[in-house]
Amino acid sequence: MFISQLKRLLLAGLALYNVTVSASVLQPTPPMGFNNWSAFMCGLNESLFVETAQAMVEKGLLAAGYNRLNLDDCWSQGSRESNGSLLWNPEKFPHGLPWLTSYLKSLGFDSGIYTDAGINSCGGYPGSYGYEELDAKSFASWGFNYLKVDGCNMPVATEQEYELVYGHWHGILSAMEHPLIFSESAPAYFAEQDNLTDWYTVMNWVPKYGQLARHSRDTLVFNSTSYWPDITGWDSIMFNYGQEVRLARYQKPGYFNDPDFLIVDHFDLSLSEKRSHFAIWASLSAPLIISADIPALSADEIAYLTNKDLIDVNQDSLALQATLVSQDGTWDVLTKNLANGDRLLTVINRGNLTASYKIPFQRIGISASTVKAKDLWTKKSVSTSKVVTAVNVPSHGTAVYRISAGYGDLDVKLTGMIFNTASLKVLTYSHQGLAWALSVGSDGQVWQVDDDGTIKGIFDTSKCLTDLGGGKVSLIACSGNKTQRWEYYVTGNVVGLNTGACLAENNHGDVVTAKCQFETNSQVFGLPSGINVIGQ
Repeated sequence: MFISQLKRLLLAGLALYNVTVSASVLQPTPPMGFNNWSAFMCGLNESLFVETAQAMVEKGLLAAGYNRLNLDDCWSQGSRESNGSLLWNPEKFPHGLPWLTSYLKSLGFDSGIYTDAGINSCGGYPGSYGYEELDAKSFASWGFNYLKVDGCNMPVATEQEYELVYGHWHGILSAMEHPLIFSESAPAYFAEQDNLTDWYTVMNWVPKYGQLARHSRDTLVFNSTSYWPDITGWDSIMFNYGQEVRLARYQKPGYFNDPDFLIVDHFDLSLSEKRSHFAIWASLSAPLIISADIPALSADEIAYLTNKDLIDVNQDSLALQATLVSQDGTWDVLTKNLANGDRLLTVINRGNLTASYKIPFQRIGISASTVKAKDLWTKKSVSTSKVVTAVNVPSHGTAVYRISAGYGDLDVKLTGMIFNTASLKVLTYSHQGLAWALSVGSDGQVWQVDDDGTIKGIFDTSKCLTDLGGGKVSLIACSGNKTQRWEYYVTGNVVGLNTGACLAENNHGDVVTAKCQFETNSQVFGLPSGINVIGQ
């Protein structure tokens, strides 16, 4: 019953999506550019955007693909005009916003603007609640083609109300002669709850309505110690990354999970941490929106921001989000496929010392004995056998490799962790059998998901995860029958074809199946990137 209801829900969503506007037409790859918020907050003005645009041209950022500048909160006057319309603050923007967008366009940039779904913006300026059509027409007439809609100060702060308002925005924007790219902040207002059902539910509908969605906290602002004195710059990056890796199933060409801005010049980040921030966001195919004092960026900062190999990974046409292969407390390993058949390998050193780490081919789904691995920092390619070694990765540094076949095509299996995105427990096989356990980086926590829906441990690919019925799950010899085939839904449900029951984590950490439920903590899982996601 649940599966038929779920399929009807997904088909209804797809019908809505098809009769409005295809997201892939508007933004097939992640947006790149600048936003003022993290670096300047409400201190935005005309001079800031003019000088930023000029610096982006001079420093090669525009040529590298950073082709938009987005205004954030606090650009407007403190109240609406007598006719109900918004108007820019003339002290901040003396020539007006139409002049600014025209000037930016003359340099080669697109322009974006901010509003709020609620009665007031997060900064206390007028929100767009009840004025959506009027404000959308104003933004378009001023020359903006991108709109960020924040979620502060909603009159009713329920998931259902957010969907009504953001769905209304989608209908307005997609019906315009030139539809605006729609950045949705709704999910951020439901993250970090004990029960993640509302967060997951919002994440289900934002891809239907827009092109990107902020899913959790802001990355740190320039004066972050005034707000979050105990959170370091690295903590901020790792937190948002940790939220992002729970959500890979939603991402596709035309829709991108947004872990927030690149805080390039934040005082509390080392150069290694800044480079990691960029490399991780690139690997995730996340939006690359810089929030920094662009004219003051150093040569080292510009160098990593314009790394063509990493930008190519970010802008890859498959738009896959890299997913976790393993975590052991020090090393995070992620991988994904690229459009030309290459495999990406990203290795994060979360430890406090410079160190090296070996990744066996089998863990990242490669069956060849020898491959070519290109280090995307040094640009050097090496031929390597059986393992890829990330050498001398600094503390909080990230190594990234593009792996290709020495000859012909690279044969890849989709591999990685299968984990509960609420508890973060990982599907684990040991001498004691199957369990949901904390990640330790063992082979018993790395799984291969094949095209036929079978799930095998890389430690023994002759055995398949099997739905035995009656709530029981085991790992037994692969036989090819329905008891060993599973389907993965955009809701995060992993459904056994034999019984129609859902994979689940019970209160004792046991691996079981149970009657499927919608977006419940015990049944929502992250699987390796690239597998078929029903309803995506």
